[in-house]
Amino acid sequence: MDYRYGSHTVYQIEYHFVWVTKYRYQVLKGEIAERVRDLVRQTCETFEIRIIKGVVSKDHAHILVSAPPNMAPSEIMRRIKGRTSSYLLEEFPHLKKRYWGRHFWARGYFCATVGQMTDEMIKHYLEHHFEPNSNDNFKMEPD
Repeated sequence: MDYRYGSHTVYQIEYHFVWVTKYRYQVLKGEIAERVRDLVRQTCETFEIRIIKGVVSKDHAHILVSAPPNMAPSEIMRRIKGRTSSYLLEEFPHLKKRYWGRHFWARGYFCATVGQMTDEMIKHYLEHHFEPNSNDNFKMEPD
């Protein structure tokens, strides 16, 4: 297991995010795609979010990240989408004509948690670690 360490925590929290350009315009090409990648990397580095894998496609981006436990998925996306949008619209003036409302990304995003342990592994551990009472789903460890 690839655990990460904070000052008082040990964790492994991974998310898969996908977000799309507004109107699904296929503008993530060339310099713009490179800049999106750079800005996402910078933003993640700033907040101690590790990018495990990522892809910038023509109208959307995917990232698989390892995030600290104090950052909610919604906060991660807010920071990434907000920062990239403002820089892109500032640095590429022709995008302002297409995205006149200062919104480069579509509303919303996809997020799924990714874990190393399956539900079955966790259930097996919990059932065999504590007292053998099959009728109780919330058990206590014996003294």
